[in-house]
Amino acid sequence: MNSSLEKLEEVRSDGNIATNDEDDYDPFKHRQIRKPNTSTETLIHFIKGALGTGILAMPLAFKNGGLIFGVVGTIFSTIVYTHIVHLLAGTSQRACKRSKIPVLDFSETAEQVLAGGPLRFRRYAGTAKIYVDYMLLIVRFLSVSVYLVFIGTALRDVINYELQISWDTRVYIGLTTIVIAAITQVRELKYLVPFSLIANVFMVVAFAICLYYIFSEPISLENRNHWPELSALPTFFSIVVYAIDAIANVLPVENKMKDPQHYLHACGVVNWANGTVTIMYIVIGFFGYARYGEDTKGSVPLNLPSDELLAKSAQLLAALAILFTIGLFFYVPIEILWRMINAKIDPKRHNVAQVTLRLGVVAVMAILALTVPQLEPFIGLAGALGSGSLTLLVPVLLDTLFRWPNDFGWMKWKLVKNVGLGIFGTFVLVAGTWFSVLDIVEIYK
Repeated sequence: MNSSLEKLEEVRSDGNIATNDEDDYDPFKHRQIRKPNTSTETLIHFIKGALGTGILAMPLAFKNGGLIFGVVGTIFSTIVYTHIVHLLAGTSQRACKRSKIPVLDFSETAEQVLAGGPLRFRRYAGTAKIYVDYMLLIVRFLSVSVYLVFIGTALRDVINYELQISWDTRVYIGLTTIVIAAITQVRELKYLVPFSLIANVFMVVAFAICLYYIFSEPISLENRNHWPELSALPTFFSIVVYAIDAIANVLPVENKMKDPQHYLHACGVVNWANGTVTIMYIVIGFFGYARYGEDTKGSVPLNLPSDELLAKSAQLLAALAILFTIGLFFYVPIEILWRMINAKIDPKRHNVAQVTLRLGVVAVMAILALTVPQLEPFIGLAGALGSGSLTLLVPVLLDTLFRWPNDFGWMKWKLVKNVGLGIFGTFVLVAGTWFSVLDIVEIYK
């Protein structure tokens, strides 16, 4: 068990962990944060985490869900996700208060909750910490490899077309890797804010270009599905959940806030960010499908004219947005890896070790992107197993265990609600895993 567990106090007779003057301890006042972020800077990071390439696949989600259900289903999914963010951050804050620890990350929160939860679960505290850490590492690193391929492909399509050259995608992946190697040397979230801001601008401009082409001709709602086929529901929810998922960033950005009490406020960072991106999801999803109908492809730029520079620039801007977000994507896994090894390294060599670690991870991701021909099905599988469970199941389970057995409100409505969330999360997890396995089987037939 790590040092944070050792700070736990005696166990009450009801199975919950007690601390002296527990109600008086305010973890926010005990946080000593080097270079904290303002609420606005945190908002920029949070929006960037949720505003990725998934938004460009929203018309495909509406193709599977239909126009009416697409709107309702997207709102439902984002409300569920927002609530789960509140569950995770709220549980972490309460765990900090109970154990008198100022800051806990995702895996440490899981460890603390199980260590102080029902007796039968306490022996799994260390296992829970390891599971969360390694799932975050696997999903994030595979995602970065896919993003490298995405960026390289976008650069190839635009530059080769405009300059009439025929450079291979791998050349652009190699050039992109050099830029990423520099960006990932930025270690503080505060210094990554400008990168997230630029990425948000690029993505919004790409979004605007897509809307320009979508509305360039009259839109008709005739011959458009309004409701989904039952078999299409898993695909719809998988796309939407993938688009909004940024669970890995939830606690890191909160832990670095100057005023963390603004994070979960009714008009705070989480609600503002998710409300903003939800509107964008619905707009491009609804009108993208209404415009292209059954011809809707996996990403909006693929439906745009292939011989127009403005159309190609939408894909390029989306790729550049991802490029400028890589530092944020790397923050969590690098923090996890550094926590695992820093105690074994001479403090005088910490700086060299940090640089080496970051360069080494970038090199491994680049090699994976260059050597594995089709990564998308594997990231889909990893996302379903890892991100799906971390996003939709683990926060609900942690909230349930923390509240057990007597903190579920009138008629145990919070427990009933959590069971419902667990059923929805299991549905998305199983469906996403099933379709990812089918994709992999199809490739290697």
